Amino acid sequence: MSHAESATPAYQAQAVHLPANHLFDTVLPVRPAAVDRGSADRVRPGMVAELLAGGDTLAVVLAGRQALVQGNRLLLAAASQLLAGLRDLGAAPEQVIYLGAALAGSDLPAGTEIVLIVLGEAVAPGAAGIPSDAEWAGFRDIASVLNVTDTALFVEASAVANWHASHTHCPRCGVPTVVEAGGWVRRCPQDNSEHYPRTDPAIIVTVVGPDGRLLLGGGGPVDAKNYSTLAGFVEPGESLEQAVIREIHEEVGVRITRCQYLGSQSWPFPASLMLGFSAITEDSVATPDGVEVTRARWFSREELQDAVLAGEITISGRLSIARSLIEHWYGGRIMDRTDT
Repeated sequence: MSHAESATPAYQAQAVHLPANHLFDTVLPVRPAAVDRGSADRVRPGMVAELLAGGDTLAVVLAGRQALVQGNRLLLAAASQLLAGLRDLGAAPEQVIYLGAALAGSDLPAGTEIVLIVLGEAVAPGAAGIPSDAEWAGFRDIASVLNVTDTALFVEASAVANWHASHTHCPRCGVPTVVEAGGWVRRCPQDNSEHYPRTDPAIIVTVVGPDGRLLLGGGGPVDAKNYSTLAGFVEPGESLEQAVIREIHEEVGVRITRCQYLGSQSWPFPASLMLGFSAITEDSVATPDGVEVTRARWFSREELQDAVLAGEITISGRLSIARSLIEHWYGGRIMDRTDT
């Protein structure tokens, strides 16, 4: 066998031959975008100021990793009025960033313009024109009751705000950067270099053994009940599939022979894009590395459902791609204890 042949990854060598451009039917559903981010328009100088002067623009408000919410909705306040109230209070925002215009099919009238107001610290509800029944909440606190549009806005707002908070200076020369393009570019006035929001790709995987059982794992205390899919960051210079093979072997000592991409989910806390895979292994023994993964367990479909209903284990919530991947393997909805 030549060196080139011996270096061929196992998952490629065992790939099933299919017609050209074949698409699998069983993939995670694609959720349509809620807003048009206006990448071509936001580069126009003064665009955000013009939107604020118009009076109809709405604002999402963030402080740290929390947003203003009202009931089961993300608070979308009249941006110009809110800004005036904040300035009167002496709480001028750190950033005003363009998020986009609502698309048809979203939970807002099509064309509604939306900005993000980033505060240095939270302002108490009832002040600066903020409704007294509003409250500050993190994404995990409120995500289960948010509609699709509010979820998309919260995720987008968090992603770009996190980037601004951690990229205030030029990485080349250390000079403070200036914000341009509606909040989506930071330019260095010293060397004129431009810097853009970053996203860190991470693979997240359902590993299926030779008998069809699913491998789940978890970190932290070895007797903890929470189990989920295995995951890890993609390293520079490797493909997504290579990352799947490497991460699973590093974390639980299992060798992947085939894998298929199923879908993705943004998780900007602080800046990840979760890329979901299903993977096949001929191994039936998993050995946690004791660092990232402290426990690993194989489940048949019946065993997994029984363990969840009995309270023996917990699995990822339905908002996460991890749950979507698990239920994709399961072939339907897994009942939680709260469902019964």
